[in-house]
Amino acid sequence: MNTMQLLEDALAINPVPFWTEKLKLSRGALHTAKTRGHLSPAIAGALAEELGKDPRDWIVIAALESEKESACKSRMVRSIGKMASL
Repeated sequence: MNTMQLLEDALAINPVPFWTEKLKLSRGALHTAKTRGHLSPAIAGALAEELGKDPRDWIVIAALESEKESACKSRMVRSIGKMASL
């Protein structure tokens, strides 16, 4: 699970301009997220909600993706991965 997959799921349904308007984002917000390789927690949560997914899960995933690599991040990513497979 990663936020780029969430974005790809959304883009399979509607194009970038639709989501930009629907979520009230700046024109370049989703393009910037693609360049960075992850969505912000707020955008991930809003997009998940629009797609009928649990926004809390995606907010946590996005927050972890934006963290620098560390033992704590690795531990939390593993923990979230286990929860997601339940």
